[in-house]
Amino acid sequence: MKKVSFAAFGGPDVLRLIDAEEPHAGPGRIRVSVRAAGVNPVDWRLREGQVLGAHPVELPSGVGIDAAGVVDEVGDGVEGVEIGDHVFGEGTSTYAEFAVLSAWARMPEGLAFEEAAGYPSVVETALRVIREVGARPGETLLVSGASGGVGSAVLQIARDRGIPVIGTAGAANQDYLRGLGALATTYGEGWAGRVRRLGRVDAALDLAGSGVIPELVELTGDPAKVVSIADLDAPRFGVRFSGVAGSVPDALAEAASLIARGRLHIPVEKSYTLADAAAAHADSRAGHTRGRRVVTVGPGR
Repeated sequence: MKKVSFAAFGGPDVLRLIDAEEPHAGPGRIRVSVRAAGVNPVDWRLREGQVLGAHPVELPSGVGIDAAGVVDEVGDGVEGVEIGDHVFGEGTSTYAEFAVLSAWARMPEGLAFEEAAGYPSVVETALRVIREVGARPGETLLVSGASGGVGSAVLQIARDRGIPVIGTAGAANQDYLRGLGALATTYGEGWAGRVRRLGRVDAALDLAGSGVIPELVELTGDPAKVVSIADLDAPRFGVRFSGVAGSVPDALAEAASLIARGRLHIPVEKSYTLADAAAAHADSRAGHTRGRRVVTVGPGR
């Protein structure tokens, strides 16, 4: 099978599309014929050699943790899923023609593989940080870097829960944020003042790691009301850095419910082939995403 791999840490140029042995589903796992794989910041962070405790890397390594595809192997002890089912979930080395998943859910009716592949890690992260920051219905949540995948999910989940949101993003993404129900403003010089003019901030999320932690603490008045997924220096300001996943099966179940109810939709901004994985990583690292990026592998639906 074809698989994206890297044998040394470095830039996108270390990625190679290679011929590899097919993986197989062990106990408690399933294997899918991959149709699409999500492109996440964790993918290029691991490729660069950043030490992320939840994702140890042994070289040579595959790439990718999110995928959508068709079940073609079911491991011992697995119930509730059959060969031929269309699923989305998390696993390992998902930039490949076949991948083993450790958590999954059936895809809601009518959902395309490309869109489904963009949800697993994003929705788990969004649910986790909303919970960790303690945002409650009626309280205003500020989201810094709101137009990417996690931000798009946060805005829609918050709206579903009755949590008003102020989102910051680039000028080109202001209408996109408003379409997801947020009060929108641009980042850059004077952004904190623009946020104040939009209203009170009860809690805040840093999704972009753009050095805004001090301002978020000032706006909320309490470092305990700020959570970051992108700034490793956050604890220096008394702010929680959230990097360890919660229950992925629970997150997938909630994602499927939200999608089926028409309460969650994250557009695919761009798709890439396996051979273009390096370009996908370069674009992801550059940021300024509206929605998601994915790698397409097999035929879509």
